[in-house]
Amino acid sequence: MTTLKIHDLETAPQESKVFLEQSQKQNGMIPGLHGVLAGAPGLLEGYQTLHKLFMDSSFNKEELTVVWQAINVEHECHYCVPAHTAIANMMKVDEDITESLRNQTPLADAKLEALRTLTLSMVHNRGNVTQEELQAFYDAGYGERQVLEIILGLSQKVISNYTNHIANTPVDAPFEKFAWKK
Repeated sequence: MTTLKIHDLETAPQESKVFLEQSQKQNGMIPGLHGVLAGAPGLLEGYQTLHKLFMDSSFNKEELTVVWQAINVEHECHYCVPAHTAIANMMKVDEDITESLRNQTPLADAKLEALRTLTLSMVHNRGNVTQEELQAFYDAGYGERQVLEIILGLSQKVISNYTNHIANTPVDAPFEKFAWKK
């Protein structure tokens, strides 16, 4: 059962309507998460802004997926894991990557596994990573920019994962076939 209202274009606060219209245009629907976020216009705007900024980061589609899904799975987000599985499929990310992330098994690509490892360390340790962890990340081929961009992705995921936990947002119909449970 949903515990927060899922808004549409008629019920949303006026300040949220432009952002819901963007969601409708980009997704062909208003995702339930966006409908919930619309209850606080600044939160919906912030989420959409962070999403665009993260999409425009130095990460490629596989790396974006690793950061998003590592966090989604760790946070046990019933909504975001299926949604990002669908997004990864649309982006043509290798299904082996998606399945490894969903099942918390090691990624075959060492560089992607280093990205997942540092991302999860940031989540587990609230950003207090060790110099050794950073060095392993750098040794895998990443730099300081990517450390900071993980924080950007993490910021986006905290908004969506925490909102979905509180709202118990129903999984949207297009994502139901990718349902996930830890």
